[in-house]
Amino acid sequence: MHYDVILRHGELIDGTGAARYSADLGVLGERIAAIGDLSRDTADTVIDAQGQIVAPGFIDSHTHDDAFVLSDPSVEPKICQGVTTVIAGNCGISLAPLCADREVPQPLDLLGAWQAFRFPSFAAYLDALDAEPAAVNTVPLVGHSTLRVRHMADLRREANAQEIAAMAADVRESMAAGAYGVSSGTFYPPAAAATQQELIDVFAPLRETGGVFATHLRDETAQIMDSLEEAFAIGRALDVRVVLSHHKVAGKENHGRSRQTLARIDVQRTQQPLCLDCHPYPATSTMLRADRIHQSSRVMLAWSKPHPELAGRDFHELLPMFGGSVDSTIEALSPAGAIYFVMDERDVERIFRHEMTMVGSDGLPNDTRPHPRLWGTFPRVLGEFSRTRSLFPLETAVRKMTGLTAEQFGIEGRGHLVVGNYADLVVFDPERVIDRATFAEPTLRPEGIAHVFVNGRAVLTHAQPTGSRPGRALRRSQDMMYAVKANMSASFTSPEHA
Repeated sequence: MHYDVILRHGELIDGTGAARYSADLGVLGERIAAIGDLSRDTADTVIDAQGQIVAPGFIDSHTHDDAFVLSDPSVEPKICQGVTTVIAGNCGISLAPLCADREVPQPLDLLGAWQAFRFPSFAAYLDALDAEPAAVNTVPLVGHSTLRVRHMADLRREANAQEIAAMAADVRESMAAGAYGVSSGTFYPPAAAATQQELIDVFAPLRETGGVFATHLRDETAQIMDSLEEAFAIGRALDVRVVLSHHKVAGKENHGRSRQTLARIDVQRTQQPLCLDCHPYPATSTMLRADRIHQSSRVMLAWSKPHPELAGRDFHELLPMFGGSVDSTIEALSPAGAIYFVMDERDVERIFRHEMTMVGSDGLPNDTRPHPRLWGTFPRVLGEFSRTRSLFPLETAVRKMTGLTAEQFGIEGRGHLVVGNYADLVVFDPERVIDRATFAEPTLRPEGIAHVFVNGRAVLTHAQPTGSRPGRALRRSQDMMYAVKANMSASFTSPEHA
C-alpha cells in the first residue's frame, strides 16, 4: 500500500501508559492509517525513526494562547516542543465573547491588547480560527472573568440576577458553538467578588451539556483547602469534571502542603471526577501583585507597559527607582506582569508524580521576557523529570501530555496512537530531548524534538518549522456531550497515589 507518510523503525509510546513497542506507522490524509510492519509499503515521505520515540502529539492542557493562535499562527514555541493541541481560555480568561472598545482590566490583558477582544460571540471566535488556521489545534474554554467584564460595569461586587442570566446565556451559546467547558479565576480582581453561588448559576447550562470546569482556585496559599472545597462543590452542583489548574501550594509558609492537598484530592475523586495540571518549574507568572511579591523568594519583571525597558530585572532592584516601597513600584510599573519564585521544588515533583496530573505550560506568549515554561515545559518533563530525575517512566510522561489530557477533556480522536485517530504525532530522541530555555534566556528552543505532524501534515521537520498551518478549532460535539454525561460515574477512579 502507498501512504502519504511512513515513520519506520520507531519505538511507539501510545499515550495509554503501556510499554513502548517497535513498529512502523503509516499516515494517509489526516489519519493514522496503519501501525505494524510496513516494510513492503511505500510513501511520499519516509522518515527513519530508528532510535527515536514516536508518540501522540502533545496536548498543552493549560494555555493562554487564545489570541496567540490568531496573531502568530506559526505558534513556534509550541510546535518546537512537540505540542499539537492547545487548551485555551483558562483561569477565567477567554478571548470571547467580548468586544472591547478600551483597555481591558488585568489579567485579561495577558492575552494581548484590547483590540484583540473583537468577538461578539464564541462562535465568531471559532469561525475566525477556521478562516485563519494555526499550526496547532485549539480546544476552547469560555472564561467567567471575560463574561463579567462583558456584562458588568462594576466588577467589585457580586453579579445580580440580570447579569447572571446574561452570562449564563453566553455560556449556553458557547457550549452550543463547541466550547469544551468553562473556566474561572476568582483569584483575580475581575472575579474576586464572585461568590460560589454566582459561579454555579452562571455555569448552570453545563448541567445539560456537560463539559469541564477548569478553575484557578480562589487561594493557593493559606486558604488552599477551603478553595479546594469550593471547587469540589461547584463541580458537584454542575455534575461535571473539575480541572484544578496549575495545582500548587504557594508561599514559603505553605511549602510541603502538597501532601495534604493531594490526599484530599484522592479522597474526593472517589466521589466526583477530578484531575489537575502542573508545569515543571518552581516559579509561576502572572500580573504584578503585592501579595504574590510578599510570598516569593524572588520576583522578576516579565513586562511593563510604562517601562518595557525594565523587563527581566529583579523587582526588588527596582524599588529605589520608584520611591522604595513595593506598592509605589507596582503603581509605577503597572500594568505589568512578573515571574514569582513561590513554590518548593519538592512540591512540584510530588504533584507531578500524581497519576491524574496533566502537563500544562501556562505560558504567556505576550510577555516581553516570558517564563521559560512557554518554550521548555514538555521537553523538560521528558528530559529532566523523567530521564534525569527518574520521577516516572517515559511512558508515564508521555501519557501525562497526551492520552490523559484527551480523556479528561473529552478530545475525540487524539492523544493515542490508534489506527483511525488523527495523525497528530511527535518524533523525539529519548536520550537528547531537553529544554534549553532558562529564566535568563527564556526563548531558547529545546533539543531532541525532530518531527511534528498535525492532522497528518508536517509542521516541524528535522527540528525546523515548515510554515504549514493545518491546525483546527476543535469543537465539542453534541454526541460527545451526552456520551460523557452518560459515562460520568464510570470515570471515577480509586486513588492509587501515595
